[in-house]
Parts: sequence; C-alpha cells; structure tokens
Amino acid sequence: MSVPLYQAKAELFRTLGHPVRIRVLELLQDGPRPVRDLLAAIDVEASNLSQQLAVLRRAGMVSTWRDGSLVMYALSTPDVADLLAAGRRILGAVLADRDGLLGELRADRSTR
Repeated sequence: MSVPLYQAKAELFRTLGHPVRIRVLELLQDGPRPVRDLLAAIDVEASNLSQQLAVLRRAGMVSTWRDGSLVMYALSTPDVADLLAAGRRILGAVLADRDGLLGELRADRSTR
C-alpha cells in the first residue's frame, strides 16, 4: 500500500530537519566528496555524521560508492540543490519581511 503524496512530502521535509544533513547537502552541491572531507568540514563526531548520512541515503537524497578505500557521496539528483536554493530564497524573503516589520515598529514607536 502506497502512502499519500502529502505524507511522502512531509517525510522528505522531515529528512531536511537536521542541521548536519543540511550542511552535508550544501557541501555536496559542489560535487562528490569522500566521507573524510565531509567530516573535516563539519564539526561532528564520525558516528553522528555516519548516522546522518544513513538517513540521507535511506531518503534517496544522496548516492554513495567506493573509490578505492574512499567512500564517496554525491547528491542523488540536481533537484536536491534546487530545493536548497529555494529554501535560501524563502528564508531570505521571510527574514526581509521581518526586518521590514521591525523597521515599521521602530518608526511607529518613534512617532509616539
């Protein structure tokens, strides 16, 4: 039995709900990387990174393969990078709106 589309989407967004996973995906936007490079770029324990990479693999957001002794990771599709870019745009718009409201509040307070 398949799950409803809205439920699958919710699971996708839950996968993105961890800072280490987001950072991994950001780093992989520049191309495939070995685990050791990811570990050097992210200040977490190796076991924590391994757990987060496993979550991303299970969700199908990254692919993995061996290159000699290295375990390599890459985004499974360029759409993952597009999703991260959309998130940045949304966050920028939300924060800009908040800054605008804060400016209006300060202006209103100074006129009273």
